[in-house]
Amino acid sequence: MALRALFTKGAPTLAFGLGPFASAGGSGTRWQGLCHARGLKVAALPDLEYDYGALEPAISGEIMRLHHQKHHKAYVSNYNDALEKLDAAMAKGDVPAVVRLQSAIKFNGGGHINHTIFWKNLKPVNEGGGEPPHATLGWAIDTDFGSLEALVQKMNAEGAALQGSGWVWLALDKERKKLLVETTANQDPLVTKGARLVPLLGIGVWEHAYYLQYKNVKPDYLKNIWNVMNWKYASEVYDSEIA
Repeated sequence: MALRALFTKGAPTLAFGLGPFASAGGSGTRWQGLCHARGLKVAALPDLEYDYGALEPAISGEIMRLHHQKHHKAYVSNYNDALEKLDAAMAKGDVPAVVRLQSAIKFNGGGHINHTIFWKNLKPVNEGGGEPPHATLGWAIDTDFGSLEALVQKMNAEGAALQGSGWVWLALDKERKKLLVETTANQDPLVTKGARLVPLLGIGVWEHAYYLQYKNVKPDYLKNIWNVMNWKYASEVYDSEIA
């Protein structure tokens, strides 16, 4: 299912709905209990459904290991740390501290949201990665973009043109029942562009996603990642949202 913001009744609307969740590791049962009492969700690094080297040659095993075990793991750790500080600030009524923590929660929580979707967007070729979408999503792509090839070209062009770091998304506008291509800066999740937008596919264009393999030739990375795109996952999300 698509991941989006979670607004917990009776608690400040500061925490993102992130999945999966777990305990706070070494922070202790008191912190876990406070999280439960305040409705705050503690993030956990998700396991991948494939080996690190399973996406080669499109994405090297070395990149996948570093991306998952270093970068994504850091977002999870930093998000949980920010939540612990948020809990302490709320307990003291320290409004300036609560406000200061917004950026850390957004950045690291967004990094967790985006990467959790990204791993599901990928699939080894021998398990169906790269197979084009059919049925309802395939028809919607033809209707809204003209063809799958036109969609790929648009996403690649916008991803290549994105200055600095960020993401390029295939999104569903639930209100208009229309597919869109959107970009977000840094680790902003798609929900920051509007709650009506549901991410179907997201491609990270941070340098850590491709530089070890593709150096500064980002267009080659964007071209090859489609060989391991998991359209089945995107189709399942699409079908569940338009039902």
